[in-house]
Amino acid sequence: MQWPDWLWTRHSKKTDDTTREASPSHDKPPYKPAASGTWATNLNSTDWSHYTTPQTITACVVTTATTLALIRLYKTYLRRIPTVNYLKPGLFRRRSLYGYVTSVGDADNFHLFHTPGGRLAGWGWLRGRKVQEMGKAQLKGKTVHVRIAGVDAPELGHFGKPTQPFGPEALEWLRESILHRYVRVRVYRRDQYERVVCMVWKRKWVVWRADVGYEMLKQGWATVYEAKFGSEFGDKEEQYRAAEKRAKERGVGMWQEPGLVGRLLGREKSVETPREYKTRMAVQEKGGKTGEKGK
Repeated sequence: MQWPDWLWTRHSKKTDDTTREASPSHDKPPYKPAASGTWATNLNSTDWSHYTTPQTITACVVTTATTLALIRLYKTYLRRIPTVNYLKPGLFRRRSLYGYVTSVGDADNFHLFHTPGGRLAGWGWLRGRKVQEMGKAQLKGKTVHVRIAGVDAPELGHFGKPTQPFGPEALEWLRESILHRYVRVRVYRRDQYERVVCMVWKRKWVVWRADVGYEMLKQGWATVYEAKFGSEFGDKEEQYRAAEKRAKERGVGMWQEPGLVGRLLGREKSVETPREYKTRMAVQEKGGKTGEKGK
């Protein structure tokens, strides 16, 4: 179907007269496009030249690259990790996590509420209050269970086992050091108890930071981790062993000499380390099971 001629001309007699008076070229015939235009060809045609200009291509490339970069930034640094199950193996030994300590269970492990982006993302001054006000029920399934790397603290009584000497004191020291505070942890690996073994740092004097594991050894509230496998020290094993040696020489923490009351209660000078305690408990448990089978 061809376009009607009156659509192409669009001029009246009055317009023609005015045009002739104003323009010396009044004898020039009115513009009329080629008669090849049809409803189909003109309505459905696309002018692709608008999409191939340098300005359009540059804008598309910049927008796409920026979007992909923001997505990667969010997934790498700003996405919150609620539990250990969300930690990918690719993050081990490469990433550190910043978070708020919600509870301290034993003297060498605690629960961390991951706050990605730290204070720059508003944690601690815009959104931190909400974390501090959350109860145990609200925090369930939202924290990462952290085991401090490289150290072994005196054990508390669990599952019918007795509390090791200096266990409560070591627990109290750790609570005073990191409970309800923000810390940074470097993730090493996941252990058999669904925890992540991490090096832990806390802020000290605004600018400096303190290694929590090293401070525990220095104060005598832990020993160097002595398991046959699974030990993690990063590059600080020598530093950790030197700190334990100095604590023994100074007689601080669990290495202190028993006082008069302690000697009357039968406390020995030699300290049973957490590794020795665990070995003794395992032998007793194994012997108990063997005795039950013999009956």
